[in-house]
Amino acid sequence: MLTSSPITRRQSRRIMVGNVPVGGGAPISVQSMTNTETRDVEATVAQIQRLADVGADIVRVSVPSMEAAEAFRAIRKRVSLPLVADIHFDYKIALKVAEYGVDCLRINPGNIGSEKRIRAVIDAARDKGIPLRIGVNAGSLGKVLLRKYPEPCAEAMVESALTQIDILDRLDFQDFKISLKASEIFMTLKAYRQLAGQIDQPLHLGITEAGGLRSGTVKSAVGLGALLMDGIGDTIRISLAADPVEEIRVGFDILKSLGLRSKGVNLVACPSCSRQNFDVISVVNELESRLEDVITPVDVAVIGCIVNGPGEAKVAEIGLTGASPHNLAYVHGKPHHKIDNARLVDELEAMVRARVAEKQKAEAEQAPGGIIARG
Repeated sequence: MLTSSPITRRQSRRIMVGNVPVGGGAPISVQSMTNTETRDVEATVAQIQRLADVGADIVRVSVPSMEAAEAFRAIRKRVSLPLVADIHFDYKIALKVAEYGVDCLRINPGNIGSEKRIRAVIDAARDKGIPLRIGVNAGSLGKVLLRKYPEPCAEAMVESALTQIDILDRLDFQDFKISLKASEIFMTLKAYRQLAGQIDQPLHLGITEAGGLRSGTVKSAVGLGALLMDGIGDTIRISLAADPVEEIRVGFDILKSLGLRSKGVNLVACPSCSRQNFDVISVVNELESRLEDVITPVDVAVIGCIVNGPGEAKVAEIGLTGASPHNLAYVHGKPHHKIDNARLVDELEAMVRARVAEKQKAEAEQAPGGIIARG
């Protein structure tokens, strides 16, 4: 399988969101946002843990009130993932979550009031080593820009971003990342491409309000894929009207398809045809369902016949080629043993989990102190 990407990434400065490096050549991080009521600490902690279980690097939490800020304090104590607090208008909330250990503040300096209030937030962030995320959204551009431009457009989004950046420049604060999100793909691409050459801060990518699971995945893959192939992007969020866990899975699938990250099972499977010697679709669906918990990178090929099967199996860690009367399993590209149709999913799952155990053991032996590093 492809182990490295030919993409040349844009050079950006590095910031730290908790223990996760963003920019400066660091792996592109994948994040999501909780959709629970933040004041419901138990529900929010449970959702963050589910996101952690599927490999999320960073999680954003909306903090719209002081009551939510107090809940954030309790949440922060119970989870280990880096947390971004999403805050608008009330600078006192930003100061409070900074005190409570937030890893990044998602604010727009222009909507939290006077320069005195902005300076208070920046001073707190600087003192505690907290980066900012400046978020520009085509659906919430300021009135001044909407008077200048007849409708939301890439130029208006870039101007909004530069206005926010000017405020941070005056306060000599450069520890931030920025996003320019629209629900329309071409507007988003144009905005990111324009800004990418004007600043050196990390860029957070997303197609905002992309849609439901299927349509939003397609739209995000097209838009983010184009930017990522340009080398643009240091962290991503897939904005779906779906379970946030799906955002993480889709994000990693996009990065895996471009050779930019490898986490979880990379499954190569044929669409099936009359040559198939087993029900490829049902086997693949069941296998994906059983292996959703795996975050260790493993290349698996499941092909229904002997036309393409041997070639794909030879470049996978675990492979399966359909044949009659028995299918042939491969390990590390070499024929291993034959499997009857009735035992396909069980044996493939066992083979993948055995390979995962091997890789985890090897990582543990190489890591300092025997601790397995997260991928």
